[in-house]
Amino acid sequence: MTSYAIPIWPVPSVPVAGRRDRFPVRHVYCIGRNYAAHAREMGGDPEREPPFFFTKPAYSVVPGGGPIAYPPRTADLHHEIEMVVAIGVAGAAIPPERAREHIFGYCVGIDLTRRDLQNQMRERKRPWDVGKSFAMAAPIGAVHPVAGVGHPRAGAIRFAVNGETRQSGDLANMIWSVEDLLAELSTLYTLAPGDLIFTGTPAGVGALVPGDRCEGAIEGLGTLAIEITPPGL
Repeated sequence: MTSYAIPIWPVPSVPVAGRRDRFPVRHVYCIGRNYAAHAREMGGDPEREPPFFFTKPAYSVVPGGGPIAYPPRTADLHHEIEMVVAIGVAGAAIPPERAREHIFGYCVGIDLTRRDLQNQMRERKRPWDVGKSFAMAAPIGAVHPVAGVGHPRAGAIRFAVNGETRQSGDLANMIWSVEDLLAELSTLYTLAPGDLIFTGTPAGVGALVPGDRCEGAIEGLGTLAIEITPPGL
């Protein structure tokens, strides 16, 4: 039996829809600017920009949503609603036509971003991990296994704050398909069971403040609700 020098922490995990077991989280990958309108609102060119990726730590996952403490060192916390792919079978250099064989299921996710810190790092040409990687930065809904939902490639995706819709789009409007994303990402990393991949957000991202009640939804994958609470709560 392995012993550890410090107490071992629980393995991050998210619920699996319709089942008692859970999906353990190994690593969180995200693609930037995968919807044309969002790419434009962030100053990008969707016609020419190849896919690029960033990561979040597993501890950033908030299973099932709920209260989210406003994070430190920011005055501009943004929401980004996304479909998330859950990997069930390992693979590297995966051809697009074989990508679906590696997918366990899909879920609703929210990529929370300290936009001011991200922009500061971008302007200085430095890595912008501090803008994306922090505690509670990745609320995740229940993973829906492929056997139940198939492979969603079209359907409404939306995000509302205090009952007012901020983001509204369709999964069909992704610039890079899920298959192409997995193929490209798997040339950079060996994907493994437990990996989660955020697939991009439609236009309409904006700031959140303490007290905001939010709901993200994707057709066929349910809803995910969070509430922004004051710092440290």
